[in-house]
Amino acid sequence: MIRSLLLVAATLVPFAAQAGDASAGKKRATACQTCHGMDGLSKLPEAPNLAGQVEPYLVKQLTDYRDGKRQNEIMNVVAKELSDADIANLAAYYSGIQIDVLPPG
Repeated sequence: MIRSLLLVAATLVPFAAQAGDASAGKKRATACQTCHGMDGLSKLPEAPNLAGQVEPYLVKQLTDYRDGKRQNEIMNVVAKELSDADIANLAAYYSGIQIDVLPPG
């Protein structure tokens, strides 16, 4: 039993080590605000909302844009300059924005 718990704990350590700094992400997000807004709510119809997205999803998408695995003319250029820390910080910031989803009407 203890061995199983240690194994689980050991697998979680890399995730904790990659946790981003939301306040640093907010500062870095000024470059994103034209399309995605500082509040993470898109100002352009072709740009997705980022507020409230799951942090690992944001990390994956930004990493894929940076590495060219996901293609978008604007995002590939913007993400190319992001470090792993920048990506983690942006993901922490945007995922930490509280959003309310309400039914229509």
